[in-house]
Amino acid sequence: MGNSSLQSGRQATHATARPLRVVAIGGGTGLSTLLKGLKRYVVAPSHTPWSPGARQEQSPAIAELTAVVTVTDDGGSSGRLREEFNILPPGDIRNCLVALSEDEALLSRLFRYRFASGEGLVGHSFGNLFLAALTDLTGDFPEAVKLSSAILATRGRIFPATAANVRLAAKMDDGSVVHGETRITASPRRIVQLELLPPDAQPLPQTLKALAEADLITIGPGSLFTSLATNLLVQGVPEAIADSSAVKIFICNLMTQANESLGLTASDHLKVLRQYAGRELFGYALVNTAPLSEELKAKYAAEGATPIAIDAEAIRALRVKVIEGNYLDEGDQGNVARHASDRIAHDALQIAADHIANRAPTLHSAAR
Repeated sequence: MGNSSLQSGRQATHATARPLRVVAIGGGTGLSTLLKGLKRYVVAPSHTPWSPGARQEQSPAIAELTAVVTVTDDGGSSGRLREEFNILPPGDIRNCLVALSEDEALLSRLFRYRFASGEGLVGHSFGNLFLAALTDLTGDFPEAVKLSSAILATRGRIFPATAANVRLAAKMDDGSVVHGETRITASPRRIVQLELLPPDAQPLPQTLKALAEADLITIGPGSLFTSLATNLLVQGVPEAIADSSAVKIFICNLMTQANESLGLTASDHLKVLRQYAGRELFGYALVNTAPLSEELKAKYAAEGATPIAIDAEAIRALRVKVIEGNYLDEGDQGNVARHASDRIAHDALQIAADHIANRAPTLHSAAR
């Protein structure tokens, strides 16, 4: 199923589709990239675009946007703050705040500013310190995130995957056990089994409510184990996703990643997520089929990374529909492969809008 099928029926759908409730799950730069695209479709309570030219007149719209963000990072500025102040790592949350803010350009510069000097400040980002200060004032990290969102006038809500101070542990293919996200990603061995410690970490009640009420739930793009699977290890989250009547879409990464997905195809990514969820979750897989430039392909090859193989038939064998398209953005400099945030956001929203307009069951339910 290619984009040609997605295009059909769009005109009829736009006239009847209501604004959607969307939950995006993930972490790292992948989630913030998606949020930048989704933000453009958020409407004010009057159902008018939130800023001039933010979205095309006939595009799908979002009534409520929620990001659920992994909190297992233990490296860099986030790791230092985590150890010194016993708070959840703020880095991925900070990126999401920037992505959803109205004044993204200014806040991006401010919140990503890293101190180059100053005892105790070197290496810290301003955004991380901002969240740490609010956490100290409120005594509650989720409340600090909520207040930050209000201060920055974000076009969506941001919830940490859990309020528990969780760590990762991974059993590797040589039988060794590695503790901590930083050490896991630095290991030359392949991850065989991932665990969240403590294993009984609970999600926020607001997260469960958002999942139950969602029209669309996405997971990805992001590091397969340390950004995506970690969210599915939080107790109750896979069940809440499965029980939701929302359309569920997996957004596949563009490139393989050392120590996490080398040699894994798109269908392998789905199998890993199904393993950690303990059930089938996704009705759609949104995958990129646009080729990388030869220059960029060579750059990634030097790092041992390659474009993820899109084995569409194997995906369909998992009872997941494949949406293929050009979702690649090599940036102005052509030196990095990123998802085209607006295109992936639009097509994900369109799939959900079509289902609502046609009153069809979600593919996940139909596949059962």
